[in-house]
Amino acid sequence: MGNRGRSGGRNAMGKDTKLALIALTTGAVVAGVGLATYTFVGGGSDDGSDQPLSPQELRAKPLTRADIEQTTERFFAAWAKGDAAGAAALTDDAPAAREALTAYKKDAHLTDVKFTPGKGGGAKVPFDVAATVSYEGKSEPYTYKSELTVVRGETGRPVVDWEPSVVHPGLKAGDTLRAGEAGTPPIKAVDRNGGELTAEKYPSLAGVLDGLRERYGKKAGGSSGIELRIVRAEAGKGGENGEDGREDDGKGGGKALPDKTLLTLAEGTPGTVKTTISPTVQAAAEREVAKRSRASIVVLKPSTGEILAVANSKKTGPNVALQGSLAPGSTMKIVTASMLIEKGLAGIDKPHPCPKYFEAGGWKFQNLEEFEIKGGTFRTSFAASCNTAFISQVGELANDDLTKQAQEVFGLGRDDWSIGVPSFDGRVPVQKDAPMAASLIGQGGVRMNPLNVASIVATAKTGVFRQPYLVPPSFDGRRTATASRKLSPEVHAQLRELLAYTATSGSAAGPMAPLGGDIGGKTGSAEVMGQEKPNGWFTAWRGDAAGAAVMLEGGRGGSSSGPLVAAVLKSVS
Repeated sequence: MGNRGRSGGRNAMGKDTKLALIALTTGAVVAGVGLATYTFVGGGSDDGSDQPLSPQELRAKPLTRADIEQTTERFFAAWAKGDAAGAAALTDDAPAAREALTAYKKDAHLTDVKFTPGKGGGAKVPFDVAATVSYEGKSEPYTYKSELTVVRGETGRPVVDWEPSVVHPGLKAGDTLRAGEAGTPPIKAVDRNGGELTAEKYPSLAGVLDGLRERYGKKAGGSSGIELRIVRAEAGKGGENGEDGREDDGKGGGKALPDKTLLTLAEGTPGTVKTTISPTVQAAAEREVAKRSRASIVVLKPSTGEILAVANSKKTGPNVALQGSLAPGSTMKIVTASMLIEKGLAGIDKPHPCPKYFEAGGWKFQNLEEFEIKGGTFRTSFAASCNTAFISQVGELANDDLTKQAQEVFGLGRDDWSIGVPSFDGRVPVQKDAPMAASLIGQGGVRMNPLNVASIVATAKTGVFRQPYLVPPSFDGRRTATASRKLSPEVHAQLRELLAYTATSGSAAGPMAPLGGDIGGKTGSAEVMGQEKPNGWFTAWRGDAAGAAVMLEGGRGGSSSGPLVAAVLKSVS
């Protein structure tokens, strides 16, 4: 990100400033064609005097359509003819822009570049790019779309608001475009039945397939081809002060997002990587998330940990299903309930308080719509997802009790999962006072994703943590994570019965009861500051399949993510 140095709006010069345009030629802005020279004549102020406006005054002026069009045209003209310094000078971060635009020609080997501006809104200008990638005698045309924004710079003149995505929409801070022999050979990923997995058939797997290639390309026996690729920055080397939000995946990968192939100039020879994906379940997951906005789901086998499906409504960017870091809301009550039962603070049919409100650490907690259960049991409180039934026990717990339960029984938060592609293993930090109370109901500092929550309900079903995996450990001899202990038979029986009852007679019954058979489930919603609606969570099992989903700003989990999970579980034979 450049040093914006702006105050007030993004603004234009004085209206009496004269701009003389000496047009050397006209037409489309292409390489070496349509270059125009612009000269400023005069610079009077609004009051008609000859005094030029100060930078502060210029920045206070709104941009005109002419400002936007002329700045864009000059920027494209310089970029098209390979004048990286000239184009960079028309941005608000010349050093970063010059480096990226120099690499565009030198490293990406993109030539004959033509730009076609589109119609945008305000100062935003969408544009089409048509270019040729040439490397060692191999050439291919390449087209893509991007966008830029014109703003006022420190001096008040119109400039391009520099972002890496101006060069290519897939670029983030520290990433580069590079053409040449791919460092990692291609792979052919196949499902559990041997069928090929492609991004065209399963759009949600595009990033997963990139991750599989990055990890297993050199181990699968293939040979490299010639490609144009996005080479990702190493973790911690992206934006200023980590502004790109990327962290090391903890598995030796060093990148939150894998490198991405944009264009193949010469095919390599792929090696084969077998996954645990079920084509039937993956297809069902793809269909269901496509019907929804901002939904993510994971389905796995509790008996083995094999991942059957991974899907997201959003097909680009971080994989929320595997790498998301979100408060899991009341789905975390599965872990908390197991802990309370172990410590003798709750029993499935023992009386248990569920008041409207409960104060802890100076915070006043309440139930949804301020309900209460008078004379109820832990079974009824769990099935109704009563917040105060859990928070009321905080005084009997040590600050690290929930953290230990999550790590020792459910295998969470130790950063040691190795599923075959980058993943986030959940986080349950040690907290105290009000944040500790909030963590008991999946708020506070607790963070999960659908993969983690699906693993939680799978552990509750079987009583034993089995680390989920997408690539069988036997493929590369890696070790999977284990938990230090399992649920006792008594605690396991009560926890499983709580979830089964919730799926047939409690908050999860709407989506799950019609499925019948061996089922269990739990709803959840997580409040997020700044959102009108909470994130809706739902997790459940049916037979030997367990799933979890989240819908961002979906509202109540039972009505948002519940039908999604139920529909996909129904597809499992």
